[in-house]
Amino acid sequence: MKFLTNEKLTIVGAAGMIGSNMAQTALMLGLTPKVCLYDVYEPGLKGVVAEIAHCAFEGAEITWTTDPKEAFKDAKYIISSGGAPRKEGMTREDLLKGNCQIAEDFGKNVKKYCPDVKHVVVIFNPADLTGLVVLLHSGLRPSQVTTLAALDSTRLQTALAEEFKVPQYKVTGARTYGGHGEAMAVFASKVKVDGTPLSKLNLSEERFEAIKHDTVQGGSNIIKLRGRSSFQSPAYNAVKMIEAAMGGKKFTWPAGTYVNNEKYRNVMMAMPTVIDADGVHYTDPKGTKAELAGLQASYEHLCHMRDEIVELGIIPAVKDWHKLNKYL
Repeated sequence: MKFLTNEKLTIVGAAGMIGSNMAQTALMLGLTPKVCLYDVYEPGLKGVVAEIAHCAFEGAEITWTTDPKEAFKDAKYIISSGGAPRKEGMTREDLLKGNCQIAEDFGKNVKKYCPDVKHVVVIFNPADLTGLVVLLHSGLRPSQVTTLAALDSTRLQTALAEEFKVPQYKVTGARTYGGHGEAMAVFASKVKVDGTPLSKLNLSEERFEAIKHDTVQGGSNIIKLRGRSSFQSPAYNAVKMIEAAMGGKKFTWPAGTYVNNEKYRNVMMAMPTVIDADGVHYTDPKGTKAELAGLQASYEHLCHMRDEIVELGIIPAVKDWHKLNKYL
């Protein structure tokens, strides 16, 4: 089997449903034979290792470990879904602290064991914050760290395709930017359905609000239908992001990226992005006055969350970030 690269890909959180799907997807797409599966939960990890072995991928050189040093050493690409879910009795603050601590440890492992890594994708929630924490502690350039943000846009595309009863690929230009979840900013002014601008399709404002609501609740709906959170779609999109960073097909859905320009300062947020072998590149969104106002509100929400983890002592004040990462 011909692979895109021969460099090491480490999948963090490989014992979970997202992680195991990422491993299988990466091998099915032929990204690299050198896939290292890492998780602290050894029984589950052994089960995933057995399943992947039973697939009998030709040419694969799969390794696995519960030791971060072994997992991160010589890794050139990393995808991490290794966060913890919110459990009964936990407050939102508990979840923030817990997953941001995981992100801090992850970033420090990158800095310590694989400072020459080329690209890192962070997909555990709240990704707008965990990705920022990883970037701070890894010492990497902002172009080298991205977070999964495409699902909000693909869910919007899905909802519009269902509304107009067309194949999903015939809906183009459906994008969401800014934060994830209820704070997302929906940009529909560039949407076309089978070549026709959405503005000419007589979609009522009330109906579009319902579609936006369905988009925001896309993840919750999966839980209701399947009894568990999404794992196939985040796994696939995350692997496609790393494929682009490896020099494969460019990834053009929105990605979460570090933004610090005249409009938006010191946040990780979804933007119009392209991921390629040189990393992630972003431009400012273009849209209507209302869409840009929505993005501003989403940005302000992200700033509030960032300031919250500063107040909690999870990360230092913005003015001190350069002490952790010279590129910020």
